Amino acid sequence: MTNPSSKPGEFDLIAKFFAPLAADVSGAYGLQDDAATIALPLGEEFVLTTDLLSANTHFFAHDPPDLIARKALRVNLSDLAAKGAKPIGYLLSLALARDVTTSWIESFASGLREDQRAFDISLFGGDTTATDGPATISITAFGTLPDGTMTKRSGAKSGDIVFITGTIGDAAAGLTLLRDRARKDYSEDEKALVERYRLPRPRIGLGQKLRGIATSALDVSDGLVGDLEHIAETSCVGVIVDADRIPISKHLRRISNVDQTSIVTAATGGDDYEIAFTAPASRRDGIQELAGQTQTPVTEIGRVESGKGVILLNSNGFEIPVAAKGYKHFQFE
Repeated sequence: MTNPSSKPGEFDLIAKFFAPLAADVSGAYGLQDDAATIALPLGEEFVLTTDLLSANTHFFAHDPPDLIARKALRVNLSDLAAKGAKPIGYLLSLALARDVTTSWIESFASGLREDQRAFDISLFGGDTTATDGPATISITAFGTLPDGTMTKRSGAKSGDIVFITGTIGDAAAGLTLLRDRARKDYSEDEKALVERYRLPRPRIGLGQKLRGIATSALDVSDGLVGDLEHIAETSCVGVIVDADRIPISKHLRRISNVDQTSIVTAATGGDDYEIAFTAPASRRDGIQELAGQTQTPVTEIGRVESGKGVILLNSNGFEIPVAAKGYKHFQFE
């Protein structure tokens, strides 16, 4: 994590706050070199993923620094979970305001340390720089799995069942609450929704057990319907989702009227970081057993058919129009 042009004091901050996060990794060389090394066991391969988060797009600049750090790390671990990989570590690149305080960096590093312990991973290196723009955090996470066993997006087949972990729509509701800066106090249910936005729950345990069972999988970051479109497109199939089966949490149910409109909002809102996956119908019972073993809620929400795209159906079997199927970073003409 070196940058000769950075402001004075950068190396002291790295040595104090970030080098300890790499202390358990001999190949990180105390973050004093230009690169790191990793040895892989025979028969295993690397899985890599990267996500970039920027202030006021993926998090609020006033959010607690430790939660910002943990979210940045967890959205990457969620990708690894969907692929069935066992996380090993990550690279961290930071572009922070020139007047960032030592206490902010200390809290940020503390959040990383907490999640490193929780997920048994380490920091391997990265980069830091100053910026006049919004704070930007880029993490590249990596894990391992047996050769050729990664769960891809492209394996869904007609006749498969569609599943989703956890609940959908909580994070989008939490984001809506946080956008109302005039709000100072939240109910317990509202606090739970805000936490879902700020702190995703990567389903690492279940993801590894789904290797060889799930025919396709991805993590839901930009909206359930929009992300299932990726599976439909890469697998050359159609996906049918029963709106009434989409799992809605008790917290969201208690603060809002759950009707067709709100279900569409939940299914297109994004930031859920749950695993959407497909599997043969014959695996239905086995998947629920794995869900119990890993204490991961799993709900059957639809099926795969011949065709293309994703169709959301109401309780009467009629298609629900969905104008925007998920979050899009760019809108091109």
